[in-house]
Amino acid sequence: MKVKIHTLFRYLLDTTDAAPEAVVGLSLSRAPRLRDYLDDLDPDMSLDWNGKSFRGLPALRAHVIAQAGLEGVCSPDDVLITAGAAEANYLALRQVLEPGDRIVTEAPGWPQAAVLAEAIGVECVAVPRHEDQDWQLDMDALADAVDGRTRMIFLSNPNNPTGQVLSEAQLNEVIAIARRVDAWLLVDEVYAGLEWDGPRAPSVAGMYERGITTGSVSKALGLQGLRTGWMICRDPGLIMDAVILRENASEIMNIMGEVIAEAALRPERLAQAMEVARAEGRANLAMLDAFVAGEPRLSWVAPRAGLIGLARLAGGIDSEAFARRLLAPPYRTFLLPGAAYGQPAHVRLGVGGGAEVRLDEGLRRLSRLLSDWGSD
Repeated sequence: MKVKIHTLFRYLLDTTDAAPEAVVGLSLSRAPRLRDYLDDLDPDMSLDWNGKSFRGLPALRAHVIAQAGLEGVCSPDDVLITAGAAEANYLALRQVLEPGDRIVTEAPGWPQAAVLAEAIGVECVAVPRHEDQDWQLDMDALADAVDGRTRMIFLSNPNNPTGQVLSEAQLNEVIAIARRVDAWLLVDEVYAGLEWDGPRAPSVAGMYERGITTGSVSKALGLQGLRTGWMICRDPGLIMDAVILRENASEIMNIMGEVIAEAALRPERLAQAMEVARAEGRANLAMLDAFVAGEPRLSWVAPRAGLIGLARLAGGIDSEAFARRLLAPPYRTFLLPGAAYGQPAHVRLGVGGGAEVRLDEGLRRLSRLLSDWGSD
């Protein structure tokens, strides 16, 4: 079946040419520049594939294991380098699911699983996260949703877009639910490492024999343009299935992405970059908290991790109409409507992007539109 466009991507396509003057809600850290990596690049390097492994540079795969805290539990052979976490998710979903299966996911959550499930002919059941429960995942509802046809549970941790976190104890509950029916458990960890009020949760690939961890250098490190991510799984059959599907889709990984990502994930460099990302994220989160507290037409459950959260618009304001007007003159400010995640009464606010996104100015313009709304 044809893959249909999701509301989130449709909105991004519609607004690509808008040229905003400020952004409220960028979902990734401030992007480095190519010059930051020139000393790590060999001008004589071949621009063919890496020449070492169809799974990605061995050193890069070792760094992926280390940053996930999986040394001694997983090996580099349990890692496949992919074109971002999105491709890793796609490869797992496409090779595991068959028509008539069931996948259980979360709402709000990253919409990729639902889009692909519909195209494959798989029933998708979304377990709701409720704002009045601080967007926490309802374990009883999850257990009720998982039945004998369930082939996969798909979650994001930290959750995209609410920024809430499943603890180790909660992950063990989810694993028990998955194990009951021998289901795969895929956890997208693109925001892992950016926790604001607690430790990073362990990666599910090290906790469950059918656990699949996906991630990338896009969010915390701001390296979205590299399109470099990964899949970690201790099941060699799943990894090989993913290699085979990728060979018939995007084929082998891009060498520039691999080389720069390997440099970015070297432990000493990663620690420094994460320190900067956390400091900038904390400062912007404090700014957003104060802003929301001072706006009578906004409220939110502040994210506990990651770079984005959902804020509720008071008074029945439609989020997409609001976002489109904010993007137009005189406000010229981008934010993503909550409708992109099935939450039409919310907007997505974020703390990423650094000084370039002019978050403080964007918040002033957002406040002006909130004051102006309904006055004309």
